[in-house]
Amino acid sequence: MKKLIFIMLLAMLPMMAVSATNGKDDNSKTVVFTVSPKMSCKNCENKIKNNIRYEKGVSRIATDLKQQTVTITYDSEKTNSENLSKAFRKIGYTAKECKTDAATEKAK
Repeated sequence: MKKLIFIMLLAMLPMMAVSATNGKDDNSKTVVFTVSPKMSCKNCENKIKNNIRYEKGVSRIATDLKQQTVTITYDSEKTNSENLSKAFRKIGYTAKECKTDAATEKAK
C-alpha cells in the first residue's frame, strides 16, 4: 500500500510543476478589445467566449459587461491580435484593441 501511494505521488509531481507556473510562458501575451455591437447580456458574453476560445493559441478569455471589454491571453507564436479581430468578425462583432496600459494592467 505504501508503494502504491509513493508511486501515485511521483506521478503527480510533473502535474504540480506545470500548475506552479500558472500555465504562462515567455510567448504569452494579453490584449484587451472593445466590441461593437456592445455586449448587453450573459448570452453575448457566452457567444464570444464559446467561439473565440477555439482560435489557435488562445489560453484565456475574460469578458466585462460593465467596461465592455474582452481580455484575451494568447500564445504569440500561434496567433496575434489581428487574427483575433478577424475571429470576432466571424461571429458578428467588430473588435478594436484598447491601447491603454491601464486596461492591460487591470487584466493581469
